[in-house]
Amino acid sequence: MRLFALPLLALLFATPASAQTLERIKDTSQMNIGYRADAAPLSFAQADGQPAGYSPLVCVGVAQAIAKSLQLPDLKVSFIPIDTDDRFEKVASGDIDMLCGAATITLERRQTVDFSVPIYVDGTSVLLPKTMGSNFEDLAGKKIGVRSNTTTLTVLEASLKQANIEAEVVKFTDHNAGFDAIKATEIDAYFADQSILMYEFFTQKLQEQFQQPSPILTLEKQGLALPRGDADFRLAVDTALSEMFNNGAMEQLFKQAFPGVKPGQAVQAMYLMSPTLP
Repeated sequence: MRLFALPLLALLFATPASAQTLERIKDTSQMNIGYRADAAPLSFAQADGQPAGYSPLVCVGVAQAIAKSLQLPDLKVSFIPIDTDDRFEKVASGDIDMLCGAATITLERRQTVDFSVPIYVDGTSVLLPKTMGSNFEDLAGKKIGVRSNTTTLTVLEASLKQANIEAEVVKFTDHNAGFDAIKATEIDAYFADQSILMYEFFTQKLQEQFQQPSPILTLEKQGLALPRGDADFRLAVDTALSEMFNNGAMEQLFKQAFPGVKPGQAVQAMYLMSPTLP
């Protein structure tokens, strides 16, 4: 899927432009960006197959900054839907230049890829039927759904083990299948990033049947996954993001992706802790 049809951001960037990835982009006038197709509102595919959500909007801003710094007004940007099974391997192999969409920064993942400065802060939460207790201990003996190949799965399994709770963990290949399962009462709970659960909770009008307890299991920083060892490309991306934080573009993109939602304290702190510009 190729597209650069998302609205242009009126930003002024001063992005450095020298490295292996940047040189290839300049030589080919092509930039390939992978994105999650099932992680709304952070990153998802619309009905017409086009990318949407907070992370793709951020990536558009980064791509525009790189196009400006490389003096490539005709830069072609392809948004490619990526599955969680091999998303980081796609970055490492060079199939995509950057991965945007609900990627938690972890040391284990940094053995395969590098990451930009954080662009969002999320956390692991749960969707439960209203008839079920909201304490973690109430999951004992239940069937719990979770997206495979995610940090959410790792956190859930570790939390169950630590609490000495025996439950059946059911792994799904995409979030839609997980939501369908809990609505059909095939599972008793579904764990995912809080942003993903909140989006489904309100857009699908699940308030009458389900609850989303406020405590979260984790606080996770998310960034754009980049090729490991390409310091100049990372600097270019981080410089673009820092400009976006500094001139208020990131806050505007948040409002566009999360209409009516006020950024939480963790997101506001992220704005304050973005790299200082020269």
